[in-house]
Amino acid sequence: MNRRSLLATLAATPLLPGIARAQGGTQPPEWPTRPVTVVVPFVAGGPSDIVARSIANRMGQTIGQPVVAENRPGANGEVAARQVVRAAPDGHTLFVGSIGVFAINTALRPNLGYDPIRELTPITMAVTTPNVLVVNAERVPVRTLPELVAWLRANVGRTSYSTSGVGSSDHLTMELFKQRTGTDPVHVPYQGGAAAATDLIAGNVQLSFQNLGTVAAHIQGGRLRAICVTSEARNRILPDVPTAAEAGLSDFVVTSWQAVMAPAAMPEALLARVHGAVVEALKHPENIQRLNAIGFDVVGNSPAEYRSFQQAEIERWRQVVRVASIRAE
Repeated sequence: MNRRSLLATLAATPLLPGIARAQGGTQPPEWPTRPVTVVVPFVAGGPSDIVARSIANRMGQTIGQPVVAENRPGANGEVAARQVVRAAPDGHTLFVGSIGVFAINTALRPNLGYDPIRELTPITMAVTTPNVLVVNAERVPVRTLPELVAWLRANVGRTSYSTSGVGSSDHLTMELFKQRTGTDPVHVPYQGGAAAATDLIAGNVQLSFQNLGTVAAHIQGGRLRAICVTSEARNRILPDVPTAAEAGLSDFVVTSWQAVMAPAAMPEALLARVHGAVVEALKHPENIQRLNAIGFDVVGNSPAEYRSFQQAEIERWRQVVRVASIRAE
């Protein structure tokens, strides 16, 4: 979306929470006038960090100022979020975070120290990646979703699934799956997706929802068997694996995602400029190729489109959390 069409969209749309509408005749401030910081709520090397650095490296070549990724891990994203919400909405502080930071935390933690709707300006959905429902290929004698559901129902109390932690996106995806299929494997949380995948491969648990990039090589190598992907369409990395809908589970599109946000009350005209620079960097052919290769689908939608999606995600996961009686650790 170009600058003119974005401004037209914003003008025709009710004001989004977190965006300040400029008074008529007000000129947007100069931007950028100093280096731009992209705050990342996790350590270097993870999905948020990869996306942030992809944007920062390319954006710094086009806006006339350095763009620097700054890792601020801690408290499931709260440390970084609190830093960002206190910053000025002048376009010099951006925030790249995950579904957990921008949606699940709100659904899971009633006393969260930041409000991702009221205290942050939406810039864009950066990337999505599907989850893959996988089973241990040696220990689980099923190949299709109906076979898996039947097997789980026949082995109540004897099956378990791994996740990257309580309240993680893979945990809530499995809880949604359990609610939709009437199954109840036991939850075994780990400290991170790599550990959850390792024990699944070892056969210590039987199944898991995993990010595509974490397990694609193990699926292709035959140690894990993919039952379905949770995206709307089949994934180019695993083209023979059906979607959940194709496998028999309708309305089960669940993606992990990374988005770009900024401090609340950013003026609309400045938002249009920042959005344009971010999306231009994100959609550079080199970035698309690099991100696609590790399982990400590049999005780069409008602030209004991302905010609508974000609000729907918060409500979706709030309902899952309530039904499953999940409590944050």
